[in-house]
Amino acid sequence: MQPPVTRYTSVTEDGPSIAYQVAGEGPFDLVLVPGFVSHLDLQWSDPGFARFLRRLASFSRLILFDKTGTGISDPLGHVATLEERRDEILAVMDAVGSEQASFLAFSEGGPATILLAASAPERVRSLVLYGTFAATTPEDDRGQEWLDRSVPVMKDILDHWGEGRGMAMFAPSLDSDIQRRFYAIFERASASPRMARALVDHLMTIDVRAVLPTIQAPTLVLHREGDRVAPIWAGEQLANAIPGARISVLPGEDHAFWFGDFDPILDQVEEFLTGARQSAAPERALATVLFTDIVDSTRRAGELGDRAWRDLLERHDALAERAVQAQGGRVVKSIGDGMLATFDGPARAVRCAEGMCESVRDLGIELRAGVHTGELEVIGADVGGMAVHIGARVSGMAGAGEVLVSQTVKDLVVGSGLQFAERGEHELKGVPGSWRLYALGEPAPAPAPLDAADGHMRATDRVVVSLARRAPRAMRLGARLASR
Repeated sequence: MQPPVTRYTSVTEDGPSIAYQVAGEGPFDLVLVPGFVSHLDLQWSDPGFARFLRRLASFSRLILFDKTGTGISDPLGHVATLEERRDEILAVMDAVGSEQASFLAFSEGGPATILLAASAPERVRSLVLYGTFAATTPEDDRGQEWLDRSVPVMKDILDHWGEGRGMAMFAPSLDSDIQRRFYAIFERASASPRMARALVDHLMTIDVRAVLPTIQAPTLVLHREGDRVAPIWAGEQLANAIPGARISVLPGEDHAFWFGDFDPILDQVEEFLTGARQSAAPERALATVLFTDIVDSTRRAGELGDRAWRDLLERHDALAERAVQAQGGRVVKSIGDGMLATFDGPARAVRCAEGMCESVRDLGIELRAGVHTGELEVIGADVGGMAVHIGARVSGMAGAGEVLVSQTVKDLVVGSGLQFAERGEHELKGVPGSWRLYALGEPAPAPAPLDAADGHMRATDRVVVSLARRAPRAMRLGARLASR
């Protein structure tokens, strides 16, 4: 699914513009109410986030929007009140012709959605409240402990807004350098530092506990047991106060729903909203994988020592990421002293591997690289499947400074100017059959018979030799050509 078209609406004719999108053609409307910050364009650029949205759009007409003051909606000189947020949701629904919708409200989006469900029940079909709360005011020791622990962390995030430090709180299990860099961009694009601080200050004043008993819509509360942003007691408070609500506690500590293994969340959302759960078929895509690995890394690490080796790896990672981005690829993950990246074209992957092998020599190390093209299984931000397995095996057979590719890659880059030398057929561990591999570089010249007189083979002789190898009839034709 391509990212949907972005359109704009507003609560009043001269009011600030609200950006919204519609994806899917399901039998009912589903409004995703964002949390603290959001960005309609960037969320489709993250593989995990995009897959989450596509799954929702597979069984609903999914309605997305950025709150004013965040993302690509108009900036505001103040933080909108809960009533203003409720009106923004209704304005988006009116713009897309939605008289009634189900809601999936996340984090800070929960209180505004709760207020909407209480004040305009005819517009609400059902509610899913994920990782959210009715109030941030501590009611007991658990609430005070959470507040004491969270406030310093949030202050640090805001003091360094745009550096991606929010990953440590919103998705601690996936706080890697690569994800942190993406989240840093997401932070900067989603809200200014001043707006981010104002949003958090406002969040600390929210309290919709009084309206919880008035909600009439069927409600599912989803919460991760170790959520650091919205602790489990906040979810329990919602489930206990909303009539007929049920709660489902999921393992894990990530607050952001689009990171990690989110299929269990989606399974429960789909079952609650549709009455049935369809196991999501693995998403598959044709792509090229590139594996790289530092040659003799154990010995080099021992020679350099821990600190120097760690510094070298950081420089290697920076070079690798620049090389991958320059060829339009994506670094999927670091693997020990190497990496896995994906590309939409094999020639780009091969050129990236060639550039990396050359650039890391300045660091005093050598790389081996393997490239293969095939159908991948997309698993959130990760990839899997036989094509990935083959790529890893091809890389493992490469020599120092060598880029080794499969027959598939060689065939697909014909006409690109890339040259390869044959490396024969090989058995790849765990992969059926034998695989013909090729090394990037000038192919070895084919042996040719030489003319006894001058050591050079005439063009007509080459025709004779070529045809003579095929059949007696061809040999006779070649002889006639040579005699002319």
